[in-house]
Amino acid sequence: MAKENYSGLSEQELRDRIHQEQALLIKMNLNHTVSPIENPSKIRTTRRLIAQLQTALTAVKQKNK
Repeated sequence: MAKENYSGLSEQELRDRIHQEQALLIKMNLNHTVSPIENPSKIRTTRRLIAQLQTALTAVKQKNK
């Protein structure tokens, strides 16, 4: 898995992307609870993506101080 570089995104773009991914994660967890999804590793991948985006957001905030 290649690590993407999110340093080029603005703070608002990162916030929007985090909200989109969190909504997707909630939907995937709900669907997985009702009936098992085809690829459960997508849940883990999405959680890790959210963490990477939050880390990039923190870096942008620190840089803007």
